[in-house]
Amino acid sequence: MKLTVVGGGSTYTPELVDGFARLRDTLPVEELVLMDPAQGRLDLVGGLARRILARQDHPGRVTTTSDLDEAVDGADAVLLQLRVGGQAAREQDETWPLECGCVGQETTGAGGLAKALRTVPVVLDIADRVRRTNPGAWIIDFTNPVGIVTRALLQAGHKAVGLCNVAIGLQRTFAALLNVTPPDVHLDHVGLNHLTWETAVRLGGPEGEDVLPKLLGEHGDTIAADLRLPRPLLDTLGVVPSYYLRYYYAHDEVVRELRTKPSRAAEVAAMESTLLAMYADPALDEKPELLARRGGAFYSEAAVDLAAALLGGGGSPYQVVNTYNRGTLPFLPDDAVIEVQAAVGSKGASPLPVHPVDPLFAGLMANVTAYEDLALQAALHGGRDRVFRALLSHPLVGQYAYAETLTDRLIAHNREHLAWA
Repeated sequence: MKLTVVGGGSTYTPELVDGFARLRDTLPVEELVLMDPAQGRLDLVGGLARRILARQDHPGRVTTTSDLDEAVDGADAVLLQLRVGGQAAREQDETWPLECGCVGQETTGAGGLAKALRTVPVVLDIADRVRRTNPGAWIIDFTNPVGIVTRALLQAGHKAVGLCNVAIGLQRTFAALLNVTPPDVHLDHVGLNHLTWETAVRLGGPEGEDVLPKLLGEHGDTIAADLRLPRPLLDTLGVVPSYYLRYYYAHDEVVRELRTKPSRAAEVAAMESTLLAMYADPALDEKPELLARRGGAFYSEAAVDLAAALLGGGGSPYQVVNTYNRGTLPFLPDDAVIEVQAAVGSKGASPLPVHPVDPLFAGLMANVTAYEDLALQAALHGGRDRVFRALLSHPLVGQYAYAETLTDRLIAHNREHLAWA
């Protein structure tokens, strides 16, 4: 089995390699190809990847290349984890929206739109080259904004599934609180990427007992603290929202916080410098503890599980993924990309039936779905008017004066990445 990671020079990659090594029975990787145009980073990460596999007596080999066609030739699956513009572009995404009193964040709001505009054309070009070189390969997208990028891939006819680590992180958290193993916990996870709610927590499978009321009753304070939301809000909602919902439920509070501290991009950039220095140490043969603070917790387990299921060799039968709605949520278009539990196999992902969704959540989902549609049109076709319409539609922007100013700043900060600007 050959797997290719596009963006293989990312500091995330050792987390992924560690998962491949530990979970070899689930996903027996024979060749892991790390592809990245940044040769210096690629050499450091590739060296550590080889040492991780050797430490755990994994028989697979690691190859590195900056040639995309070579990397994907013969691959069974291609994982996308790239960041167009790097941390410098992320720093901008998190900064200039704050000047207008809007959340600065790389996956939602104005910053998220900027990332989508930079990313979608690049990902589609990669996917087209994968299809020409190796049309049978599955594409697993971990590149944010996952919902918009996955929708672009699916609409272009690619064999693609989107992946996020929010659900698996919550599954692990709930399992620890309930004193059960993670596979015992099945989430009724519903929404869009980075806009989701856990409406039930079931033990044993999709039809298992819902222990969410017990979980909130006994551990509500802990969960609320982790989400940085007030406990009474969780009690009122009766569900567990993703931590990304804080950008919506406490927008102005978040803006005040973000204005008084260094950006997350600055923190990550400093962390990456330290990590790359560690990766250069030939004695290092395991992922360092610092990597856990980089983000992407449990990404490796989720990626292995999904790849194994798509390639027909194992994996969990039910997984939270990003895929077409196809009537699952009747208040959204069929071609909307939703994030829900799905049955995953060699033919792709089929969403499981979803219980009726509270209008409180459905309304916000419908609003953000409309934004994502407009954002994708802007990413595919360009133009100031399309950017403005997408921003005006976003619930974290909304006002026309903000949308006008943010449109101009988005274009100014991203001109080098926008072919039409």
